[in-house]
Amino acid sequence: MNRVCEILGIKKPVVQGSMTWITSAELVAAVSNAGGMGILGFNAGQTEMTPDPVETAERMRNEIRKTRQLTEKPFAVTYMMPMPGDVFGAPLLKVILEENVKIIFVLGFGFDMDHETEVIRDLKAKGLTVLYRSIDATVDGSKKIEDAGADIIVATGFDEGGGLSTNSTTMGTFTMVPMIVDAVSIPVMAAGGIVDKRSAKAAFALGAEGLYVGTRFIASKECRASQACKDQIVNSQASDLLQYRDKSNYWRSLPTGAAQRAYDAYVKGEDAEVVDQFANGTGGLCAGQLFGDLENGINCVSTAIGSIKDVKTCQEIIDELTSGFEW
Repeated sequence: MNRVCEILGIKKPVVQGSMTWITSAELVAAVSNAGGMGILGFNAGQTEMTPDPVETAERMRNEIRKTRQLTEKPFAVTYMMPMPGDVFGAPLLKVILEENVKIIFVLGFGFDMDHETEVIRDLKAKGLTVLYRSIDATVDGSKKIEDAGADIIVATGFDEGGGLSTNSTTMGTFTMVPMIVDAVSIPVMAAGGIVDKRSAKAAFALGAEGLYVGTRFIASKECRASQACKDQIVNSQASDLLQYRDKSNYWRSLPTGAAQRAYDAYVKGEDAEVVDQFANGTGGLCAGQLFGDLENGINCVSTAIGSIKDVKTCQEIIDELTSGFEW
């Protein structure tokens, strides 16, 4: 049996990415009911942000309960690796444990692995199945996460969508995946640029035992992303993408008004804070992807958008990604 399927209790080794703002109980349940596993991402099901950590956690509790009304299949909740001064992690983890969520998706950063391994050990001690993904994946970091007890590692290449690596030299997905597969003994999932049967087949051929898929699920019927966001994805090519860096990391967006202003500022050598203000100060991902404001928001996607030709159901997407494989 496929090890990813066995560990997560699913039928097909496809996990939906934990995308900010545009995940929801409906999307997660649709992916899980189709045989894969959905993940509730940051601000899942929400339309506005709250600065209150407890309220943020309680909103996730409500979305967890909504998801359970729509599926009896496994799903996960996103947990950002807590850094010094973080006030959101503890209330969220409390909700995850109280709601008896069995699988936690940990988003790491890769620059303080001693701290990250301590967090993983603590989560495992609490009885959670840990799916770990670093925004800056490395071989050494993956080995340490394996030693800490993580169950599955997501190997992410620079082909990904959303917030990219902090390092412009990060390798592409099909270089990164076999490096990490060869370095660890636990299952590795491939992430970045996987949108169709061809890219899925390539990932499996390189040793991945599962697929972590974000952008393709934006262009799904069950995703709450705006129609304008979906239309822009379907009608665009990789050559349309704009890449820039703000004060935190690199971003790659389709050419919305905000993305163009951020890109222009980046090319001109403006300070990272200026670039960030252009990209996110007018609405960021929430405006662009959730509300479809392609003037004031951004639409961050993977480099493989040219292979996304239409909007499909989650069932159709998962069936295509896993066509020809038996588990």
